[in-house]
Amino acid sequence: MRNSIYKNALTRIQSEEKNVSLCSNNIINETYRMIIFIKDLLCELKTHILTQGFSDEQEEINFFKEIKPQILGKLVYYNKLSRIETTRPVSNGKLYNTYYSIHMRKLKKEFKVHILNSFFYRYYRSGRTDKDAIYFRLGHINFYDGLNSFVFEIDTHFSTYYDYKIARIIANELLYVYLLSKIEPYNHTDRFSTVLPFENEKVRWTDSKNALIELLYALHITGSISNGRIGLKKLGLLFQELFNIQLGDIHHAFHRMKDRTGDRSIFLNHLKKSLEQYMDKGL
Repeated sequence: MRNSIYKNALTRIQSEEKNVSLCSNNIINETYRMIIFIKDLLCELKTHILTQGFSDEQEEINFFKEIKPQILGKLVYYNKLSRIETTRPVSNGKLYNTYYSIHMRKLKKEFKVHILNSFFYRYYRSGRTDKDAIYFRLGHINFYDGLNSFVFEIDTHFSTYYDYKIARIIANELLYVYLLSKIEPYNHTDRFSTVLPFENEKVRWTDSKNALIELLYALHITGSISNGRIGLKKLGLLFQELFNIQLGDIHHAFHRMKDRTGDRSIFLNHLKKSLEQYMDKGL
C-alpha cells in the first residue's frame, strides 16, 4: 500500500508537468509552478512518514534511494532552471548562446569537482547495494567521513543526507539535457518539422520510460545509429525531443534493469514476439 503511495507521487509530478506545459508557454512560470507543486508534495510525504513510519528496512532504503531522490531531484532542477531563466539577458543570438554555454561549463566543473571522483558516486553508478543500509536509513550518518557541511542542516527525520546527493546528480543530468538543447547549433523544432509529416500533432512515446531506455541502449551498443558515434546523452536528448518525454537518469534506470530477475530485456523480447506473431498472420 505504501509503495503505491510513493509511486503515485512520481506519477503526480509527471502529470503536473504535462498540465503545466500545456497551459503555459512561459518557462519561468512553469518552473515556479513546478517548484510549488513539488515542495508541497514533499511536505505531504514527510507528514505521511512521520506519522506512519516505514513497514520495514527495505521500504525505508527504497524510499531514500529510489523515490525521494527523484522527487527532490526535480525540485533542485526546477530551482536551478528558474535562476538561469530569470537572469537570461536575451532570447536569441550570440549572447544567448554564450549565456547557456557559460552555465554548461559551470555545470561540468561542478560535476568534476564535487561528484565525479567521489566514492559515493562510483557506488551509486555501479548499482551496488552492500552499503545501502548505511547510506539510506535514518540515523546512520557517519560524521567521521568528513561530509559536506550541508549534513548539519538536513532534517534528520526525513533525510539520510545521501538521498540529497542522488537528487543532486539527477538534477544536474536534467539540467545538462536542458542546456544542451539550448546551445545546439540547430533548432530542434525546425529540424523535426521538416522530417515528420505532422502539422498540429505531437509525436508521443506511449509505452513506459524503461521501455524506451531499453530500446535506446540496444540501438547504441549495436551501433545502429551513426555507427554508435552518438553518445548516450545526446541520443537520449534526441529521443526526448522526438517523443516529447523526459527520461531522467537513463544510466541509473539501466542499472536497475540489469538487476531484474528473469527476463532483463522485457521490451525488446516483447517487440520480437509481437513482430513474429504479426509475420505469422500473413502466412
